[in-house]
Amino acid sequence: MAVNTSADAPMPVGEVSRLIGGWIDRLGAVWVEGQITQLSRRPGAGVVFLTLRDPSYDISVGVTCFRQVFDAVSDVVGEGARVVVLAKPEWYAPRGQLSLRAAEIRPVGVGELLARLEQLKKSLAAEGLFAPERKKALPFLPQLVGLVCGRASAAERDVLENARHRWPAVRFEVRNVPVQGVHAVPQVVQAVKELDALDDVDVIIVARGGGSVEDLLPFSDEQLVRAVAACRTPVVSAIGHEPDTPLLDYVADLRASTPTDAAKKVVPDVGEEYERVRMLRDRARRCVQGLVDREERGLAHALARPSMEDPHRMVDEREDQVAALLGRGRRTLGHLLDRADSELGHTHARVVALSPAATLKRGYAVLQRADGHVVRDPGEVAPQEALRARVAEGEFNVRVDVQE
Repeated sequence: MAVNTSADAPMPVGEVSRLIGGWIDRLGAVWVEGQITQLSRRPGAGVVFLTLRDPSYDISVGVTCFRQVFDAVSDVVGEGARVVVLAKPEWYAPRGQLSLRAAEIRPVGVGELLARLEQLKKSLAAEGLFAPERKKALPFLPQLVGLVCGRASAAERDVLENARHRWPAVRFEVRNVPVQGVHAVPQVVQAVKELDALDDVDVIIVARGGGSVEDLLPFSDEQLVRAVAACRTPVVSAIGHEPDTPLLDYVADLRASTPTDAAKKVVPDVGEEYERVRMLRDRARRCVQGLVDREERGLAHALARPSMEDPHRMVDEREDQVAALLGRGRRTLGHLLDRADSELGHTHARVVALSPAATLKRGYAVLQRADGHVVRDPGEVAPQEALRARVAEGEFNVRVDVQE
């Protein structure tokens, strides 16, 4: 419950500590899981002191228990072990210190750990963190590789030596961190975030050698998995050996079976690339040479044709044929013209024979009245009417005489 205080009416430290103790006493016993980081068993002492730490959030709390409580599990529990403790929170008022009084300690077995990891794996997979479409492709030739590994570890040596043997020009940005224990998760997460924030880093390798299931637990931590999933830089997981599959393997963009395998998958081999370039160059040369040879054969075949060897031969062969067709055409046209001329002469003769002019030449005349009407009947004219007479050689005027 809240208390009423002010600058003029402050509460003594002892009273504050007493109130905090009262609130904590009402909490009751709780089951707590964590990893033992410090263990103190003084000879002859009836109380054992240990520190319980949450590796995911870097939070610790002190735990005390009677010797007989700890002796029940002392054979299987030591520093670094994960345990589940039934404890009651206690507040030590003189020092203002919170601790847990353990009534029971249970080690977390490998089977239970694996079952929890499987449950976490299903939960993260349901969120889509392991989906193949989220995977980012690795660059063909990274200029700067980020490496997260233990200090002076075999994993660091394997990655650096194999990568530089394959491509001597490759550069590394190394972050040495604890790779097991209670401090591993927060420092690995911090190192991954630092490398991801560097624009020059093209790919990040998280590497560790082999170990027990407990040793590899930090690389199945949910906080680390989510940090890797949020990276914009491709991440390669190289944890343990081939059978080891921490959750980091599922969220990483590429899984390598060992640190050495990670170096081989991230950095290309300069010798192999030279050989591939040589093979591609030879293949290109063969393709171009084959194309040139094929075109040369086609050109030679074209030039070997008679029409190409003697271009005028075709014209010469057609010359006589053209001359014959020309003579035939001229003869046909001549016959047609002769026939048309003969027909025209006959037609002209008939026209001339039937022409009025021919009739006039035989002595006939055509009489026309003033209006141009031809006189065909004597009754059509009147006495003394002027007429025009048309003969073969011209025209003259006549007048109708009086008939008696």
